[in-house]
Amino acid sequence: MTSDPYDDVRIDSDRDRTEKGRAAEGAAASRDVGDETTAATTVADGGRPRLLGDVLGWFSDVDQVLFDWILTRQDDRGERGDLLEMGVYLGKSAVFLGRYLREGESFTVCDLFESPAPDDDVRSEIAEYLPLATRTAFERNYLSFHSELPRVLQAPTSVVPERVAPQSCRFVHIDASHLYEHVYGDIGAARDALLPDGVVVLDDFRAEHTPGVALATWEAVLTRGLHPICLTPDKFYGTWGDPKPIQEDLVAVLAEREDCVLGLDEAAGHRLLRVRPAAGPDDRG
Repeated sequence: MTSDPYDDVRIDSDRDRTEKGRAAEGAAASRDVGDETTAATTVADGGRPRLLGDVLGWFSDVDQVLFDWILTRQDDRGERGDLLEMGVYLGKSAVFLGRYLREGESFTVCDLFESPAPDDDVRSEIAEYLPLATRTAFERNYLSFHSELPRVLQAPTSVVPERVAPQSCRFVHIDASHLYEHVYGDIGAARDALLPDGVVVLDDFRAEHTPGVALATWEAVLTRGLHPICLTPDKFYGTWGDPKPIQEDLVAVLAEREDCVLGLDEAAGHRLLRVRPAAGPDDRG
């Protein structure tokens, strides 16, 4: 029997966060800012990841479970729409998202890769945190699991409003710049791209080294109409639609699981669901 390349979708560890700084495979091919690819490409086997866990990156098990549950719930409810990811690193979460793409839908990813940064702050951020992120490495990893590439925008995420149609997406994952001004813009782009009940996920919303993400995220909750769905140790899940139905379904599902812990809070008129692995540290910190 062939093993499922996604067989590590479970809540049992935070191993992905230890992988930062490992060497990525291969050298990068040079492409211009704004280059867009939609054509299918094939690759040979040999030396490429076989399981999702083989792809370097930060995508914890608890977030894999939530991505799977949200996207499957959308499918079960007949909610159609495109997928969008801003910031891909080496493609771990993009590979995961790609399995939920259905006929007639599109998947767009946007990342600078090795293109010139738009300003000095972003250039410094890339040098510190993302020195290994190349388009060649991303494409190699993605095509190890899928027969075709997603639509690739090699450009700053500021191009998303021009390249992604308004109200076309059901799921948007933001994991690009950590700088407040850029995250603010990414949240606005997500709001415009999402369908009324679509879901946005923001990475690193409470990490010590990413205060700009935290500020932009909670500002969106307090002043831009974003409603929290749930929080994990790494990611914020929200919607500009009514969060109650999806929260109620999530509470019911998590009550049946033994591998995670659910916490409930109220803040500024918002219901906050906190989800963490059962073996992890207390969310309250």
